[in-house]
Amino acid sequence: MSKPPNANPRAWFGLVILALPTLLISVDIGVLFLALPHLSADLGASSTQQLWITDIYGFVLAGFLITMGTLGDRVGRRRLLLVGAACFGVASMVAAFSTTPETIIAARALLGIAGAAMMPSTLSLITTLFEDERQRGLAIGVWVSCMMSGAALGPVIGGVLLQYFWWGAAFLLAVPIMVLLLATGPFLLPEFRNDAAGRIDLPSALLSLVAALSLVYAIKEFSLRGAETAILSGPVLALGILLAVVFARRQLRLDDPLIDIRLFSRIRFSATLLSMLFTALALAGTFLLVSQYVQSVEGLSPGRSGLWLAPAGIAIAVGSLLAPMLTSRWSAGAVMSGGFALGAIGFLMISQAPSTGGTALVTIGITLAHLGAGPVVALGAHLIVGSVPQEKAGSAASMSETANHFGSTLGLALIGTASAVIYRRAMAEEPLPPGTPENAGETLPAAANASADLAAPAGAELLSAAQSAFTTGLNTAGWIGTAVFLVLAASAAFLLREPRAIGGENSANEEEGVPDSSGQEH
Repeated sequence: MSKPPNANPRAWFGLVILALPTLLISVDIGVLFLALPHLSADLGASSTQQLWITDIYGFVLAGFLITMGTLGDRVGRRRLLLVGAACFGVASMVAAFSTTPETIIAARALLGIAGAAMMPSTLSLITTLFEDERQRGLAIGVWVSCMMSGAALGPVIGGVLLQYFWWGAAFLLAVPIMVLLLATGPFLLPEFRNDAAGRIDLPSALLSLVAALSLVYAIKEFSLRGAETAILSGPVLALGILLAVVFARRQLRLDDPLIDIRLFSRIRFSATLLSMLFTALALAGTFLLVSQYVQSVEGLSPGRSGLWLAPAGIAIAVGSLLAPMLTSRWSAGAVMSGGFALGAIGFLMISQAPSTGGTALVTIGITLAHLGAGPVVALGAHLIVGSVPQEKAGSAASMSETANHFGSTLGLALIGTASAVIYRRAMAEEPLPPGTPENAGETLPAAANASADLAAPAGAELLSAAQSAFTTGLNTAGWIGTAVFLVLAASAAFLLREPRAIGGENSANEEEGVPDSSGQEH
């Protein structure tokens, strides 16, 4: 077999154009972390609305990824990317100038749909631009570093923008990037579509969307309100599980399914997807709390908070780019296991954060966690996209991204709402000063606002109690992250111990007999 040609300069410029929207879509997951207190005060958002403002983007994004990935394979990946870019720019402007919580929630949902239209194409087009295995591995490493560091840098960017502008500027950042993509994409990016593919199976698309949204909604509601909503969240959860089973069985019967369920019978494929999902879950949920800790507990300004959190975004980018080099010396399982072990140390540091003076400790901890996670996502994306023929790359890319975004969204919902429950219970057990409003026991920002209206001793007492209660939730998130990463480290060492996944003579495809980009098995 002749060696694939090296990529020309146009391909590398194309990678830059693909990396920018990837970075931006991920930034939008966390860009509101530091802006949320300001946005909520301006729009009068309740604690439940605040959670929906934060969560709805990731929920919808994760729900539509599989459908959009398959749609791109059929109608053209570049075409779907550009349509998504135009919609993303318009929805960003609507979000920026929202005047009610309901409007911004709806705009965030539209951003999720537009982001889902773009994300699979950004990864699958890389397989078209780069035929050489090593160059493709490096390009995927760049793509992963943008995707993962974007989520971590979202609060950083949001904090800097808040320092000089109002919260709507966090959304307007997307507009010039989308304009650049629309202007250069038709010239720098190749078009690819699978002309042999049949029509998209609409029942499968509907099943995947409703199943995903039902599962996430039920879990979020139960974790937020507990047994009091079991009468609603229980049936919704059961519905989501039932629809997911129906979806999977339908895919097995279709000649041209949305996703190839049989891929999950491969241990390394399934283990990689689950590793990516739980990695994103632990990182996103804990990062949300860390960003709120440095601002609301430590009292840093949005700009300074963003600078303290910047190393986490840089760390995951470094870890992703190091993956090809590390797997040329050690197996993928060894690299991933080592990354998880390093990340577990970081989460352990967060579990020890004090209610005052813990900025350096949590910053180092979250940075180590992100550094360890970098190789995991880079190796996982390369393995998953390389496991299918070229005409199915969009569908495979959607599975990789669904694992990441679904995990991030679940992390925000589960860890974020679990922390809220811990906060409320801790505040309910505290003897609060007379005159404390009831909403002070719901969120830390509400308690901070209430403390400013009370007399000095009472206000300080209320604020101290609220900060201590919030830190307890952060410590719990640190312990959860430690446990998750230790389990993943052991699993990676055992289940992924054989092949080197990027570059080298023993690729993941060769070891497992998966098809290469031409669709032929090794």
